[in-house]
Amino acid sequence: MSLAAFASLVALTFALVTADRWHRRRLMHHGAWAMAMALFFVGSFALWWATATGWSNGVFRVFFTAGAVLNVAWLALGSIALLAGDRVARPLRAVLALLSTFAIGVMAVAPTTAPFVSDEFPRARDHFGVLPRILAAVGSGVPALIIIVGALWSVARLASGRTPAVGGARREGLVSAPRLVMSNVLIALGTLVLSASGSLAGRLGEERAFTITLSIGVVVLFVGFLVPSARVTAQGTTGRTATRTV
Repeated sequence: MSLAAFASLVALTFALVTADRWHRRRLMHHGAWAMAMALFFVGSFALWWATATGWSNGVFRVFFTAGAVLNVAWLALGSIALLAGDRVARPLRAVLALLSTFAIGVMAVAPTTAPFVSDEFPRARDHFGVLPRILAAVGSGVPALIIIVGALWSVARLASGRTPAVGGARREGLVSAPRLVMSNVLIALGTLVLSASGSLAGRLGEERAFTITLSIGVVVLFVGFLVPSARVTAQGTTGRTATRTV
């Protein structure tokens, strides 16, 4: 229970910090990451509640919706905004908001196929039909692939001497190419850590595996969020030095 509580507090702290950065700068990657961290908090809080009081239909729906269906997609939107700029990410945000609303509606009314046991970690295949599981597979798998491909793509562009950011992203902030690459690599690593709970479940138990990977993964993600937010200096066309936090 203490691990789940720790994960909840970490996720909440990081969500507030990231939201503050979005409030001050209004950069879309900050907004997407703030949403992702808020979803991580909701999911980890549901996990903590379940460890304290037992699993139930409502608690698992919240945990599954925030953790398995929605949060990775908002992480991926942040990576796209960081690499491609707000012009590309803005219409994707509108689509993702609609899909998120649809997914929440589905998860709110989806019938269950079996009762919940309070002291047993639920598995979606034992309690939900096909549509919720498809939403989780698509909502986690496709965005995770986008994050990993974006990280590899940014590394490849840096290795070839080109900037990882393209189009509008170049104009939205002064951030060095290595920082962009490091940010995307850390976010991809955090996503992989969060996906590792299945391999740890056999040794640690599913509930403990989720709390451990959630805590470690959220910390890695937040470090990835902070990397492009450090102050960098670039020489402007007028010969003056411009410094900006993104």
